[in-house]
Amino acid sequence: MAVHPQVVVTASPQDVSSEAAARFQRLAADSIAAAGRFSVALSGGSTPRALYRLLAAPPFSEAIDWPRVHLFWGDERFVPAEHPDSNYGLAREAFISRVPIPAVNVHPIPTEGSDPEAAAARYEETLRQFFAAPEGEMPHFDLVLLGLGADGHTASLFPGSPALDEHDRLVVATYVPKLSAWRLTLTPPLLRGARHVLFLVAGLDKASALREVLEGPYDPYRLPAQLVQPDEGDLTWLVDEAAASLLKRG
Repeated sequence: MAVHPQVVVTASPQDVSSEAAARFQRLAADSIAAAGRFSVALSGGSTPRALYRLLAAPPFSEAIDWPRVHLFWGDERFVPAEHPDSNYGLAREAFISRVPIPAVNVHPIPTEGSDPEAAAARYEETLRQFFAAPEGEMPHFDLVLLGLGADGHTASLFPGSPALDEHDRLVVATYVPKLSAWRLTLTPPLLRGARHVLFLVAGLDKASALREVLEGPYDPYRLPAQLVQPDEGDLTWLVDEAAASLLKRG
């Protein structure tokens, strides 16, 4: 049975980022103490930019044991790392290049070449090797960071996508017709397997989608974010007052 999500409402987008940074630090310390490392799947888009900048500066940059942190990505645009739309490029510029994390601990989704399907297969192999997970077994990230689109998508799991039906693979390539673009994304079962899932949602333009995902009927083909309901891990939504303005709960 899926866990009941915790919804934390903060005053502003800046407070969402500050709370996320504090949780990142705390979960890193707990995971490193328990297992010697901290594995994170970062989110894409513009929402995490403020979080990344907080992580790159004191006190977080000095408090986190970066040599024991391993960074992955929940999804990626199939563009070169230098492209302005690259999720890896954003994170590299905003914080990876500013903290003492070893290069071997940074695991971007490969986007070189011309075959998205082959890139997805390579990243799946990277994940299986890192987590020592054989075929048929889902790895467990310590933390997955996610955002929410105004259309209810998360990662690159868009409404109506065939990727929503994936049960076995860890990574898939998916073509998004409305964007005329290829995306690579972690699959629903891999996202659900995380020990901690943290959604970051800010802005009035997300209010309708947030209400439907959290309080509407279960319709994951229309609202893919509803698929991310961990069976055992913690699920937390960090949202600002604008995004939460249509929720019925207190």
